[in-house]
Amino acid sequence: MTEHPRIALAPDVLAGKPVIRGTRLSVEFVIGLMAGGWSEADILGNYPGVTHDDIIACLAYARDTLSSEKVFPSAA
Repeated sequence: MTEHPRIALAPDVLAGKPVIRGTRLSVEFVIGLMAGGWSEADILGNYPGVTHDDIIACLAYARDTLSSEKVFPSAA
């Protein structure tokens, strides 16, 4: 998988979930906010430590994670 310098994975932070480096905001949380209708401006306004580049890194991490996922169709 591609390296994401703005994303950190540490077993002692949120049980090892990927987070925005230097925060406890998980990639999953940020993607969830966006899926729930939050705009980038909403996120930046409510989480002052988060930057535009952090949000782009979350999206890129999610993209790369999904693109490396293997799908095995069932023989139904």
